[in-house]
Amino acid sequence: MTDTTARNEASTVVAKLSTLDRFLPVWIVAAMAAGLLLGRWIPGLNTAMEKVQIDGISLPIAVGLLIMMYPVLAKVRYDRLDSVTGDRKLLFSSLLLNWLIGPALMFALAWLLLPDLPEYRTGLIIVGLARCIAMVIIWNDLACGDREAAAVLVALNSLFQVLMFAVLGWFYLSVLPGWLGLEQTTISISPWQIAKSVLIFLGIPLLAGYLSRRVGERAKGRQWYESRFLPRVGPWALYGLLFTIVILFALQGDQITNRPLDVARIALPLLAYFALMWGGGYLLGAGLGLGYERTTTLAFTAAGNNFELAIAVAIATYGASSGQALAGVVGPLIEVPVLVGLVYVSLALRRRFTHSGTVDSVPSPTGERLESDR
Repeated sequence: MTDTTARNEASTVVAKLSTLDRFLPVWIVAAMAAGLLLGRWIPGLNTAMEKVQIDGISLPIAVGLLIMMYPVLAKVRYDRLDSVTGDRKLLFSSLLLNWLIGPALMFALAWLLLPDLPEYRTGLIIVGLARCIAMVIIWNDLACGDREAAAVLVALNSLFQVLMFAVLGWFYLSVLPGWLGLEQTTISISPWQIAKSVLIFLGIPLLAGYLSRRVGERAKGRQWYESRFLPRVGPWALYGLLFTIVILFALQGDQITNRPLDVARIALPLLAYFALMWGGGYLLGAGLGLGYERTTTLAFTAAGNNFELAIAVAIATYGASSGQALAGVVGPLIEVPVLVGLVYVSLALRRRFTHSGTVDSVPSPTGERLESDR
């Protein structure tokens, strides 16, 4: 297929996408701007929203994340998960990237780029320890990654998060700095706090998605479920994403606009981290021959972080107004636009994964993927 033909096909398919899909970057930028303006112009808004909590969990953020994740997890074909659990290259690669390379890379970047800012440095190290179990689901879906693989890898991350977060926090904040003659600190976190985050932000939407598919297919059949039900619930993934972005930016709009230089200092290691983790995951997946969909899933699960857990740990240990908490908040504010950009980079690289007789799929988060023959 020539480049001209490929471009014509892409233009034709993109034209079929809904307005919500086609202008996704515009809506995300608008949501970020709206959040900043709300946080800046409405006195006491962030304080009021911070009070809407249940056992330390921000209710507005929880609602947004649950709405965002449910449609994507409802699309997962759970009868195909065994094909992922048997892919040892994918599973071992994910564990390597998430639990060995990721925390070590963030530790190195934090000390290299923020040697004079210990509070922000500690906050970033905590962000690096909190592996993603929420937003990565939607980034992966937007980039046409493997939904089943994403569900398995996120579940694997969740298990390791409960078991290893406190241990790695002790190692990277106390033990390793001590070995290197650097400043040491600690965190205060219980296994139940981590498990609670996992149960809320993954367990609830995962169970809802699984039950929806199981009940829907039994009652109406797979054809009805995928052609009628999923297109109806699909748009809510992006509605939830945009709502979450507005809330996140509104909560910290005042701090962000009042401390731009601090935000810029925090953003620099985060930008390097997201780019290196995503690029490393992509190169590793391609080198192992995982194919486009699973390579994409590996890259995004490596690059994303569980910002809700990181922020909760920072606030519980150091206080809501601490530099550690600010660093945790800046994490998702940088992650959202960067990973949206990487979604488009990933889609642009799809042509490198060409296989004769296969079909290209174009992302349509509000429904099933639109396909066109090569």
